[in-house]
Amino acid sequence: MSSSTEVEQKDDHFEELFQRLQPKKPVAGSLLANYQGVWFGADLLQATLTFQKHFKAIDSDIMLATMPKSGTTWLKALTFSIVNRNNHSVDDSPLLFSNPHYLVPFLEIYLYKDGNIPDIDSMPCPRILATHLPYQFLPSSILDCSNCRIIYLCRNPLDVFTSVLQFLLQNGRISSPSMSIDVPFEEFCQGIHPYGPFWDHCLGYWDASLKNPQKVLFLKYEDLKKDINSSVKKIADFLGYPFSAEEEEAGLVEEIAMLCSFENLKNLDCNKEGEIKAAFRAKHSSFFRKAEVGDWVNVLTPSMANRLEKLFQEKLGESGLTLEINSK
Repeated sequence: MSSSTEVEQKDDHFEELFQRLQPKKPVAGSLLANYQGVWFGADLLQATLTFQKHFKAIDSDIMLATMPKSGTTWLKALTFSIVNRNNHSVDDSPLLFSNPHYLVPFLEIYLYKDGNIPDIDSMPCPRILATHLPYQFLPSSILDCSNCRIIYLCRNPLDVFTSVLQFLLQNGRISSPSMSIDVPFEEFCQGIHPYGPFWDHCLGYWDASLKNPQKVLFLKYEDLKKDINSSVKKIADFLGYPFSAEEEEAGLVEEIAMLCSFENLKNLDCNKEGEIKAAFRAKHSSFFRKAEVGDWVNVLTPSMANRLEKLFQEKLGESGLTLEINSK
């Protein structure tokens, strides 16, 4: 990625805006403020506003959207491999020596961080980019002015909450493993977490996928775990990169699924060592913990699980969206 051509400074106007939002200090992490119904830290909000102002989508763009800890790393690896399979064989894939987050960079967390205005136009097409932003916060050029594709990956909230806690712990954002989870769990239920509330985030992309299925593909983490080969083909078809009969017969779908599997990526040196500097410094290894469905049973009490499941069902209402919340 080429260096930024401009930098927007965080001016007094922005500082005043953030303070007017009356930010709160969650038990883990930095100050968060509710801006237009979504919770942001100051740096993240500034980057989001810069991204909205300056980003210009083109028809070949591919946007990967998730809530944090919802399978983002997996989705990046899969999409990159599917789109670039004619440029790189499985045996010489850049994934073998580079963390997926470098190959598919985050927009508001990395490219537009600290007021940077990156030289996006210099990126080769198709540009594969990632975001944790809710659907309604995407720039208008993505929503209205281009035929770019959006893939959203959703994961059940119990595993998301559990994975977020472990991620923060591994990266020193929580001071003690013995800290009570009652307060952060209550904050999660109230939607007070970066990019929250969780259910609004999911519903925004769900509704968009129903209204415009050619533009937005809604996937579920649990479905990928059940049948990754079918999911790989679904992603390829949606993006306009379908597998030929010859590719399928040669086992390329299975090869890409294996290359991008948790077990393979976790054991690569590039993912066992080093760290990435985005919203905060995060160890490469912290993006590869368990990747299990139902790991929440090791962290949450049954009463917590029942409360969050009931809350989520209430928020989803009659949207038609359901998420699997079963223990392993």
